Parts: sequence; C-alpha cells; structure tokens
Amino acid sequence: MEIDDWWAVVERARTAVGDRAGDRNHADDPLPDALTDELARLRPADIVDWEITFIRVTDSAYRQPLWLAAYLIEGGCGDDGFMDFRDGLILQGRDVFTRAVDDPDTLADVPVVRAMAGEDGDGRLGFQAIGACVEEAYGRVCGETDSFHEAVDKALAALTRPDEPAGPTWHWSDDDAFREHLPRLSALFPP
Repeated sequence: MEIDDWWAVVERARTAVGDRAGDRNHADDPLPDALTDELARLRPADIVDWEITFIRVTDSAYRQPLWLAAYLIEGGCGDDGFMDFRDGLILQGRDVFTRAVDDPDTLADVPVVRAMAGEDGDGRLGFQAIGACVEEAYGRVCGETDSFHEAVDKALAALTRPDEPAGPTWHWSDDDAFREHLPRLSALFPP
C-alpha cells in the first residue's frame, strides 16, 4: 500500500470524529471505531497491506529519542507503553507523527501533550492498540480473521525489522541530557 493511501485512512477517521481526534483519554473515544469503519471499507487484501504498512510505520518510530520523549511525557515508559505511545502518535496524524519522529521535542506543540502537562494532567496520547482495529475491520469484511493472521505472518516473515531502537540515547535519570536534547518537553515536564 502506498504511504499516502495509508495515511489517508487515518486522516479520514480523524476527520470523521472532528475535534475529538486528538485525545485518547475518554472511555467513549470515537477514533478507534472511526478507524475500524474506514478500514472496513477496504478490500481484504488492502486491509492486510494496511496492517503491514502500519508495522513499517511504527518501526520507523522505533527510535531512542522518541522513546525518551515518551518517558518524559508519560512519567515512565516501558516496552508496551512505547508501543501504545507510537500507536497513539499515529492517530495524531501524519504531520504530527513525522515531525515527532524527526524531532521528538516538537511534541511540545501537540495540544494533548500540552494538556497532559497541565495542572490536571488531563489527556492521553497513547493508544492500545491499532492492530485490534485492523483485525476487527478484516473480521467485518470477511467474517473471520484466521486468513488475516496467516497473510500478515507470511508478509512479516519477509520483512527485516529493527531489533533495537535507533538513534542517540541517554539514561532516563540524566536530567541534564533531557534538558539538552528535549528542551521544550523538559520545560513542560520537568525531569
């Protein structure tokens, strides 16, 4: 699937929910259902392709500086939390995602991140998990998901995926490094 077509699915879902597209903090968050609805409009093979592209996109964000930004924003962030963070970052849309992968400090501009830094700490960026939306959409279209899992497993076997996050790193307890590498986020979330 072409990357523009892939991101178009995310953007259509975001448009469908309007001003509720940016925050995953609410029990009645409409974006996952909107994403599932958009995916269910695709052919089964395109849903599989969307999942494979999703994995490639999340892999592109498997970067130490972004993980450390997530650590700062979330007040800690392990392996599972970083997966949820990247899924939620995708749901912020292409522009936010791309800028954050290139420069995680740009997350200081994202409204939900600013809300998380506020006095109430309201808001949530992370989302668990886009893969469930994709699987549900495939199940709606095909009436089963076994063939989805088989096709995804086969495609993943041909992919080279990162073993370790890329990019420069520093220790999570090094406050000076956070202030140096993520100055704007450090101002919002003092280490």
